[in-house]
Amino acid sequence: MIRSQLARLYFAVSRWNLRLEPLPEEGVGLLIGAPHTSNWDFILMLAITWRAGVSAKFLGKHTLFTGPAGPLMRALGGIPVDRANPRGLVEDIVARAAAGEKFYLVVTPEGTRSKVKFWKSGFYRIAIDTGLPVTLGYVDRTTMTTGLGVTLHLTGDVRADMDRIREFYADKAGFKPQYRTEPRLPHEDSRPNMD
Repeated sequence: MIRSQLARLYFAVSRWNLRLEPLPEEGVGLLIGAPHTSNWDFILMLAITWRAGVSAKFLGKHTLFTGPAGPLMRALGGIPVDRANPRGLVEDIVARAAAGEKFYLVVTPEGTRSKVKFWKSGFYRIAIDTGLPVTLGYVDRTTMTTGLGVTLHLTGDVRADMDRIREFYADKAGFKPQYRTEPRLPHEDSRPNMD
C-alpha cells in the first residue's frame, strides 16, 4: 500500500506518463525492461511495479549487493548475479517458479546500459522452461511514456517470438536513445543458450 502511494506520487509530480496493460491473472511472470539505457530505468521500473501492485524481483550485478547497499537492494527484490559466472541462474529461477513462488521477474535483456549487438537470451530460456508469460515493459523518452505493454506467451519459435518483441519495441527509444539496442538474440534460428 505504501509503495503504491509512493509510486502514485512519483508519477503525479514527474513528467512521465504511465500506461499499464493488464497483467496475467496468475500473478507470476517475466517483465522485460527495455530499452535499458540509463540508471533511471531502475527507478522507473520500481515505480511501475509498485503502482501496478505486483511483487517484483530483479537481477543485478553482485557488486550492488555488497556493503551498506546490499540489504536495501535485497529488500527491493534484488537477486545478485555474478556476470563472470552466471551458471545456475536460469535453473534457480526455474526452480523458484516450479516451487510456486509468486513474483514477476524484471529482466533487462541488454544486460548493460550501453549499446550492445544482441540481447542476452536468459529471459527466453526462463520463459520457455517455466511456461511463464512475458510482459513487455518499456521506457520511451520521445513520448515521455513508460509502463507495461502486451503480454506474450513464447512459442519456442525464436525468430517469430523475437519478431513480435521487435515490433513492440520498434518505436520505443529508451531514456538515452543513442544507447538503444535492437531486440535480437545471437542465435534466432535455434533455441538459444544462456550467454
